Amino acid sequence: MNRRPTLLAAAALTAVAALSLSACGSGDGSSKGNGKIAGADTGSDSTTSASPSADTSDTPARPDITLPKDMKKVFEGWKTGDATKDAALADAERALNSVDDAIARGDTKSKALAFYYQGDALLSEIKWVQAWLDANISWTGTIRYFDPQVTLRDKKTAVVIYCADDSKAYNKNRKTGKVDKTSTGESPYTLYNTRLVKNDKGVWQTTGLYTKRGHQQCGG
Repeated sequence: MNRRPTLLAAAALTAVAALSLSACGSGDGSSKGNGKIAGADTGSDSTTSASPSADTSDTPARPDITLPKDMKKVFEGWKTGDATKDAALADAERALNSVDDAIARGDTKSKALAFYYQGDALLSEIKWVQAWLDANISWTGTIRYFDPQVTLRDKKTAVVIYCADDSKAYNKNRKTGKVDKTSTGESPYTLYNTRLVKNDKGVWQTTGLYTKRGHQQCGG
């Protein structure tokens, strides 16, 4: 089932369509497939990661991110064996968790969002969280993130591309807690194409974001 109703899917496309990811290839946020996106190498293992474990000793104190027990996230193959790539992936994971933490708490001013996102990507995620709040819903179930591909442009810039499967996640009414398992008929697979920049404090912040639901690279 698709956890994101047409309302939120449309909001996401609107939010990311204006972003320019010169380092990540092109994409207009439309419903047209663009084929496999070039510019990212492969080579991740098949292990499952419940939380980031890359070394963060050189970074400042990180904001707390606590997801409700019914919001489960699975990160498959979120290790490459390369320390720099794994650090970027760890912060990409934290960025994703910060969004769902903000959705769960109903907080568009979340410190974690601003910690892991910057620029247009931050504005996009704030709009995304607000769309959930406007629709009076959160979500429950499990989202699986898989096939991460990391390309290092230089020591402080990375392109991270991965897929998400939300077929086992569902909308939940924020007030009543009622879970809606009605299918929207949309593909449960979404391609994420992101640009991360390592700031002076050692945090890999997402500065560019493009998503495409139903992309063939993810099985859509």
